[in-house]
Amino acid sequence: MEPWPSPYILMVDRGGCSFVQKVRNAQRSGAAGVVIADNTCLCSDKNCVSANGQDVCQPAEPIMADDGSGGDISIPSFLMFKVDADQIKAELQANHMVQVEMQWALPKPDDRVEYDLWTTPSDPVSKDFQKKFEPVAQALGDRAYFTPHMYIYDGVKSNCQGFDGKNMCFNLCTNNGRYCATDPDNDLDHGISGADVVKESLRRICIWKHYGEADGVGKEWWNYVSQFMERCDNPDYFANDDCAKDCYKHAKINEDIIERCMRDSGGLEKDTPNTFLDLEMQAQVSRGVVILPTAFVNTVALRGGLNVDTVFTAICNGYLDGTEPSICKECSGCGDFNGCIANKKCKGKGGGGVSTHTFMSSILFICIAFGGAAFYHYRKTREEMREQVRGILAEYMPLEGDDGHVGSPMDFARRGGSEHLMS
Repeated sequence: MEPWPSPYILMVDRGGCSFVQKVRNAQRSGAAGVVIADNTCLCSDKNCVSANGQDVCQPAEPIMADDGSGGDISIPSFLMFKVDADQIKAELQANHMVQVEMQWALPKPDDRVEYDLWTTPSDPVSKDFQKKFEPVAQALGDRAYFTPHMYIYDGVKSNCQGFDGKNMCFNLCTNNGRYCATDPDNDLDHGISGADVVKESLRRICIWKHYGEADGVGKEWWNYVSQFMERCDNPDYFANDDCAKDCYKHAKINEDIIERCMRDSGGLEKDTPNTFLDLEMQAQVSRGVVILPTAFVNTVALRGGLNVDTVFTAICNGYLDGTEPSICKECSGCGDFNGCIANKKCKGKGGGGVSTHTFMSSILFICIAFGGAAFYHYRKTREEMREQVRGILAEYMPLEGDDGHVGSPMDFARRGGSEHLMS
């Protein structure tokens, strides 16, 4: 069989090697895009499971991610569910023409966007993002519904809880090994522990439940996170309850409500389940969260680096056409993004441009400056030429006039050259 002329979209089956290697091989063969056909049904797709008679299914959507070696790949790629890929394969095997459109777009269901952030209180990347994104979240207001999620490791599945119910992972876990987090400073004997991270995660979940879940804005939640990063985000105070109480005070949060929420959900001390932490673990499995931090906009995961511009642009693109809030229209592409968010008005639209008034003022100033310089150069040059002429004339011998008077050529020069030297 002769090779297909490039460019073309190549469909390949999943399995055998990594996603990155498959796409790299396709790119080298001349493909302009790759569709990877999944080889396992989703457990939620009962029709697919029954039709294929598979004993094994995958509980969540697989995630295509760069394994760190994909810097040389420049073509797009998609993963297609098995149920959809099987239909395309059947048509191709029947020698029928199949047309597939590769499209990148966020769902735009209505005039409000829902976005989520999966992180941990100790994640360094999301700390910087949360500091910078707080004013953006407030500016979007109730037109965007935010939900923060805390990533919790399942200690039971990680064998951190022994058969006798004892915590086998020491200070990485709470509730006798049920809920765990990684040690931020990789020192089990000093500094912040995984259990400290779990406790702070539960605290932030409770703050959101009482101060953000109702409106999706959560001004107090953002204020608390900002205060915590400023006051308590270090090994000495991270697990200090008094420092957390100080953050409550400055963020205007009722301490009793949050502490009661943490206890009523199941607490962190005994070998008992915690309702909120269990819900977080279930949600992260159903969403397929494996990379931290991860942001979702209208249920679609944003890949790549987590930064304010990327998330803000994605949110603004998630509105039903014509329903975007004014802050999106005003600040998208603004040269002074932070100033636009703060003032809700862009002073320099167009990616680093300047206003019309400033531009015209600059042009006028430049014209005046060049005009002044040109006039000065003209006057100086004219004076220099006159001095040169006077010098040349001064070198001539004195000449005798018609009346016998012996004069100097300088007399001619002083009269401005209105008479002839020779008659």
